[in-house]
Amino acid sequence: MTAPGIRDGQDADDLDVEEALALVKDGNSSPRPPGDRGAAHGEGHGDGHGSRASHTSHDGRSGHRATPWAEARAVAGRAARSLAARRTPVSVTLGDALGLVLAAPLTALTDLPSFDTSAMDGWAVAGPGPWDVRDEGVLAGHAEPTPLTDGEAVRIATGARIPPDTTAVLRSEHGRTDEKGRLHPTRDVQHGQDIRPRGQECRSGDQLLPTGAVVTPAVLGLAAAAGYDTLAAVPRPRVEVLVLGDELLTEGRPHDGLIRDALGPMLPPWLRALGAEVGALRWLGDDAEALHQALKTSAADLIVTTGGTAAGPVDHVHPTLRRIGAELLVDGVQVRPGHPMLLARLRDEQHLVGLPGNPLAAVSGLLTLAEPLLRTLAARPAPEPYTLPLRNAAHGHPYDTRLIPVVLRGDHAVPLHYNGPAMLRGIAAADALAVVPPGGTAAGEEAELLDLPWATAGIGSCFT
Repeated sequence: MTAPGIRDGQDADDLDVEEALALVKDGNSSPRPPGDRGAAHGEGHGDGHGSRASHTSHDGRSGHRATPWAEARAVAGRAARSLAARRTPVSVTLGDALGLVLAAPLTALTDLPSFDTSAMDGWAVAGPGPWDVRDEGVLAGHAEPTPLTDGEAVRIATGARIPPDTTAVLRSEHGRTDEKGRLHPTRDVQHGQDIRPRGQECRSGDQLLPTGAVVTPAVLGLAAAAGYDTLAAVPRPRVEVLVLGDELLTEGRPHDGLIRDALGPMLPPWLRALGAEVGALRWLGDDAEALHQALKTSAADLIVTTGGTAAGPVDHVHPTLRRIGAELLVDGVQVRPGHPMLLARLRDEQHLVGLPGNPLAAVSGLLTLAEPLLRTLAARPAPEPYTLPLRNAAHGHPYDTRLIPVVLRGDHAVPLHYNGPAMLRGIAAADALAVVPPGGTAAGEEAELLDLPWATAGIGSCFT
């Protein structure tokens, strides 16, 4: 089945040209035969919108049943809880802390402000006006000025220290000087106006943010203002990416049955956007021994493999996991695309997420299994679930959840085409993935949405 795009006669004027082009009919509705490795690489057993048989056994094993999508995400979120609790906090400079999670409360190391300061450019004045004005003004960053006496004023800059015995700050636009140089107010002056008293925002020792707060740019500013050079934070989970498949090229155009690897360029920055520190990116081909050695020697918290998760003659992930005695926590998920994905515990402190080889199927696996696990390891809070009505109906799989790319327009989500498991055009234009339950979602009906990290944060800010 395919998700519909713009219906006949629908007004597309509110869409960008590129998005309107993406909203065309998808012609990839035919399932592939079992064992077909797919148009991209590594995913077998038809991750199109296929038959009932794939619901009960994605790799031909008798009695095997895939895990429901929501349950699979929950399992992945729980899988690393004990490991996350044992992770040792790290001390990082403010320049390296963006996106991390505080491992200790942010407690003020000083009063904020640490001295009485002027909130405005103008004059510091003492007593009622008019005032005699000193010749030299007070600038920010200078030592404490001499006290004022009643009837005296001094020019002052925003952020400068308030002279002792100052009554108020008179804004530049609220005062005038006469021919004798005396300062007169043009409106009433209230005691203490436009003075930021010491400790107005916080006192030394006050808790500013709790453990578990995500370090945003604003948090960095607050930490710096409060006297910090480094922060205690939860370390980024270490991830290694292993790309499988002999048919993959790392440069140039496809030729002679070989295709470009799309996942090698895509997965590391996506994983960084999910809070991971990506170490090695390795292309292993269809080499069972190389995969075995890579799994045995990796020191990563999470290993992500691409392709080879089904049961074809060169699908080596399952046999290798059995060989090393790994524990399969999720072995297939009731989701399209991406149902042959898996999650395994290799050892107490290490997990593996096996992604299908087709690109959109791999994205599905990334958001279904890798994102909840990495979120737990990084101690990031779970995003608040939300829904939007779909502008057009989205056909569903008879038995499985579907994840389809959408763009967000006002208070609706618009389904995109080019949403087959081997396709990237839809997700490249998307803001989110819509979660379509079995049977589909009608036009105007609410659908849960999974935001893509850069859709709200911006490209530059999420890959930290």
